[in-house]
Amino acid sequence: MVTALLIVGLFVAVFVGYNIGGSSTGVAFGPAVGSRIIGKVGAAALFTGFALLGGWTVGRNVIETMSNGIVPASQFTLVTSIVVLFFAGFALLISNLFGVPASTSMTAVGAIVGLGLASNTLNESLMFTIVSAWIVAPLSAFFVGLVVGRYLYPHLDARFSFSRIEDGLLTVDRSGSIPRPKLGGNVGKREAGGAASVLIIACYMGFSAGASNAANAVAPLIGNGSITASQGILLAIGAIGLGGFTIARRTLDTISDGITDLPILAALIVSLIGATIITILSRLGIPASLAVSTTSCIIGLGWGRASRAVTVAEVADTALQGEQTPTAELSSGALIAETSESEVPPGPTIGDVADGDVPDSGTVGDGGETGEVPPIGEESIEELTAENLFDPAATSRIVLLWVLSPTLSAVGSFLIFEFILNVG
Repeated sequence: MVTALLIVGLFVAVFVGYNIGGSSTGVAFGPAVGSRIIGKVGAAALFTGFALLGGWTVGRNVIETMSNGIVPASQFTLVTSIVVLFFAGFALLISNLFGVPASTSMTAVGAIVGLGLASNTLNESLMFTIVSAWIVAPLSAFFVGLVVGRYLYPHLDARFSFSRIEDGLLTVDRSGSIPRPKLGGNVGKREAGGAASVLIIACYMGFSAGASNAANAVAPLIGNGSITASQGILLAIGAIGLGGFTIARRTLDTISDGITDLPILAALIVSLIGATIITILSRLGIPASLAVSTTSCIIGLGWGRASRAVTVAEVADTALQGEQTPTAELSSGALIAETSESEVPPGPTIGDVADGDVPDSGTVGDGGETGEVPPIGEESIEELTAENLFDPAATSRIVLLWVLSPTLSAVGSFLIFEFILNVG
């Protein structure tokens, strides 16, 4: 009976890891694949390798928290472990059905909290720290994105080139006695630098995803002693890699519908900020959601970019006079708006590079000139709000599910553990 339950537990863990790999690979390497910097197989291989590195290093801290910190390890029998893993898989199902980035980490923690409440073994001080981090992390991502969008984004957009590399980033020069790699025929130094940035940040995202997500698949099984931490990491990353090589191909084909209209520069900034926040939290042993942090950063980045239409002095002066300030609707127009000839031309979106329809910009290639960035307060509100980054209804639904998924997970697991399994 124990062996049968262990097989079921391992199967559920693989299922969770498989779906994590399927979704996370596309998010991390969507820009790189869309830009033709790397193929799908190469993306899956790099993602798996860096996820393993993240899980094997800082990810162990998250595993320790989820397997022995929130509740004692003794509470994780094979049956309770399967229930907790079921709720982690349930989060992935919610995410897929509603098309929103539900957090597997938050839902898995919610299930463990339900177990702790039912058994009266919950580490309340640790949970206060975790919940506080869940509030601080997205707020930090939002405010960092806001600052970058207001003060740095247009300058970065004027200086960095991102375009589709039709014939590949590297080719092999066979003219000499020893074949050696070289840049593709249509790849200049600026494009090579942009491509390197895309690839490095994608690998960093893979590292962060492995550090935060390995625990979601195997922490309960490690807690009950069925497998060791090292075995669990290998199992989790193996399943994540399997998802990356299989179902993630579809995500990479569409370059992730959720970010296809986001400029590739903005996607890289969001990835860098989100991955850094989650890596720091993982190092501290706090399970947190990469999806929540990156989405918050997108909101902040768009809002900050749109706020360039007015200066702080103008806002303060208007507030003192009691007049209504002109408001800029939060929009992706703040990131991809059409500009006048004297201003910075819009950078390509992820959808552009995926479709091969990259706008002709003076920032592309080695010979392009860097556009002038209009000062804050001199950009048009209409130009900064050309298209909506998100609609209020969609945003409300996402935030609601962020709160609802771990809450329902905690309540559901508590009812199961309290009235069905009687763990108290």
